[in-house]
Amino acid sequence: MERSFFPHKERRSLQPLRPVMKQTLSELMRMSRICRMIFATCLGSLILVIFYSQIMRRNPFGVDGCCRKGSRNALQELYNPTQLEMSGPAVLHQARRDQVADACRVNSASSRKRRVLTPGDLKHLVVDEDHELIYCYVPKVACTNWKRVMMVLAGRGKYSDPMEIPSNEAHIPSNLKTLNQYSIAEINHRLKNYLKFLFVREPFERLVSAYRNKFTLKYNSSFHKRFGTRIIRRYRKNATQDALLNGDDVKFKEFAEYLVDPATQRDGPLNEHWQTVYQLCHPCHIHYDLVGKYDTLEDDANYVLRLAGVGEFLRFPTYPKSTRTTDAMTAQFFSNISTQQQIQLYQLYKLDFLMFNYSMPSYLRLD
Repeated sequence: MERSFFPHKERRSLQPLRPVMKQTLSELMRMSRICRMIFATCLGSLILVIFYSQIMRRNPFGVDGCCRKGSRNALQELYNPTQLEMSGPAVLHQARRDQVADACRVNSASSRKRRVLTPGDLKHLVVDEDHELIYCYVPKVACTNWKRVMMVLAGRGKYSDPMEIPSNEAHIPSNLKTLNQYSIAEINHRLKNYLKFLFVREPFERLVSAYRNKFTLKYNSSFHKRFGTRIIRRYRKNATQDALLNGDDVKFKEFAEYLVDPATQRDGPLNEHWQTVYQLCHPCHIHYDLVGKYDTLEDDANYVLRLAGVGEFLRFPTYPKSTRTTDAMTAQFFSNISTQQQIQLYQLYKLDFLMFNYSMPSYLRLD
């Protein structure tokens, strides 16, 4: 009996379809793997972009710092500003440079006692290679915050916020490179091609600030032991054993007597906290391109950062002014010392007054 279906023919017709189905399934699976790979690649790229943006938001300097390769450096931008808003400050700082040069020329006999500087004279000049900057730090003129900023600039991404750096860490010598660590040829190259700047302060205001910080605060016991005991032993009659042992109650009058005593000069250079700026930074031997001032600290500091090309990412730290030593406070301290001591102190710091255009204080009794 003949069936109505043809099973043998059906089997023969299905057999050629099997390889086609297998090939189709294989292609579908291969396409699925490709899609998964493409998706994974896109997802990974997205994650990297998000991660990098978060890093840059936290630290805009990245791993290699913020130096723009091939761009104009700070020195070029200072003397030939490309932005209109840079022109005004450039004129101001030219006047300050001229003031220093004039004072050095008029007082050449005393300001150029040393004809040649040695590498040891350059230990206060901090170098930032990435931005081609040299900063001469002067204690009691915001130098802690400037060292913090220099650590951010030279840190190549290690730091992002200056105020996250502890103050004691900013003063560790190994955290910053200074000019005396280079060879003579390297020193000359940097002095010629890098922007050199320093910050100054009214000399007597800086002096009183140093006294208040080092001799009236209990935590500065190292200064009490090193300098306080010596000052009390030399200049205080009938000093108690406790005062001779601890040196923690030095009077400003005793400190002033110590500074003007020829014996102090014979002992060696003054401590950096009350040494003159011209002895710390040698402005009659080193041509500083920019002289910032404590009373215009934020404007001058942020101008330096704009010249370096990092003004959009980094601002100079601000802090409360309530603890600052003021002119009125300085006048009060000077009222407690003799006319002779006032005259001698002015002579000691006279070049700093003249070079940086500070007037003789009205509270001095020089007659």
